[in-house]
Amino acid sequence: MGLSPRLTGRVTARAHNSPSASAFLRKVEPFFAGNEVTGGPLLLATLLALVLTNSPARDMFEDFWDSPLRIAFGVRQVSHSLAEWIDHGLLPLFFVIIGADVKRELVGGSLSQWRSAAFPLVGAIGGMLVPIGLYLAVTAGTPATAGWGTVITTDTAFGLALIALFATRLPMGVRALMLAFAAVDDVGGLLVIAFAYSDAIDPRGLITAAFALAGIIGLRRVGWVSSVPYVLLALLLWGGVLESGIHATIAGVLIGLTVPVAPRLAQGQFAQRVQRRVDDFQRAHGAAERAADGEEGQALRERAEERLGYLHEMAAATTVASSRLIEVLTPWVNYVVLPLFALSNVRIHVSADLMGMIGSPLVTGVILGLVVGKPLGFLGFTWAASALGLARRPDQVSWPMVVGVGALAGIGFTISLFIAGLAFGDSEMREAASLGILVASVLAAAAGYAVLHLCAEPRHQAEAPTTT
Repeated sequence: MGLSPRLTGRVTARAHNSPSASAFLRKVEPFFAGNEVTGGPLLLATLLALVLTNSPARDMFEDFWDSPLRIAFGVRQVSHSLAEWIDHGLLPLFFVIIGADVKRELVGGSLSQWRSAAFPLVGAIGGMLVPIGLYLAVTAGTPATAGWGTVITTDTAFGLALIALFATRLPMGVRALMLAFAAVDDVGGLLVIAFAYSDAIDPRGLITAAFALAGIIGLRRVGWVSSVPYVLLALLLWGGVLESGIHATIAGVLIGLTVPVAPRLAQGQFAQRVQRRVDDFQRAHGAAERAADGEEGQALRERAEERLGYLHEMAAATTVASSRLIEVLTPWVNYVVLPLFALSNVRIHVSADLMGMIGSPLVTGVILGLVVGKPLGFLGFTWAASALGLARRPDQVSWPMVVGVGALAGIGFTISLFIAGLAFGDSEMREAASLGILVASVLAAAAGYAVLHLCAEPRHQAEAPTTT
């Protein structure tokens, strides 16, 4: 589930030569090697950020990310710190992948039936409301109530990476469920950022973003192929959302949802359309090989190239745009975007005063909301919706697996840290909230892994070759 087929084969072969090394690499590789979003580089960057923010280089390290970067457009200029540019400019690429992946599951995957799609939607609603309720119950009457948004979102990268550890030992529906739940969860968090933690919404930015989104949809309707207009409109959409005051990551989700999940040309149609062109190319190429240099030979070679160009374009039409986009963006998101986000946003200064806040309402509320509220809300709402016939569990996904996904949903890292910064600024309360998020994420990851480990098929059965 996490590794590509070729990498899976390599790992299996390696097991015969070095069983002990293979056992270790089998656990580690899904965090670093795969064709999906992985959490390994993000984890390493988080640990590095924790070390640097508690070292003598702390001031230099933080000042670097706080240094301003200005972009001027004539008399108009935009200025943000490096950390803010990463949040608004790079992090949306991660949500492009999430949006495209969710659309793929909704259109042709395990969530293609409306009841199956309703399952993670209902779960996400519960996974937001219950944590908020628990957090507010603990922090009522204290300044910490402003941080209620920190318990809303789920860190998709870490959750998917932990599920990938089980490779083929869990049904694909588990990953699809986690992906859809996290996507809805993140959209909810982004809306909270937009309307609860933004000072003002600029309608001009929203109009610009709506115009760009309509343009992308319109080009899709008429079957426009060239990618240049889409890229320009996507940049305009991102700029409009950023200008509106809404967090730019919502633009990433919208862009991902507009990417086609079906090829322009089915493989069966491809075979029918190109057979005659293949024969024409063979004849033209053979004639060009036999022709002498001169105008006639040049004309024959150009004719062969024209036939080859037609075949190239038709072959490209069989590629699914969403799969290609995810393939291109995933390495950049894994090894550049998410690590830079962690390096620029993780600022927990370990001290006696900070450790003394572990039992405070703020830290307790964050931990309780993420570790208890997320799985409780996810399981409770999905069970109720299923009992009422409003939703249906994905095929082969058991209720214990649902509990495991709900527990992993308590890993609130990426956007939770961002919301903590919006809610508390550069204060001790932000550090306390970040500490609570870090502790809760570790506890939620351990609980989710333990539950899914019990649900997973034994490794020797999952890896046994099938016979016919």
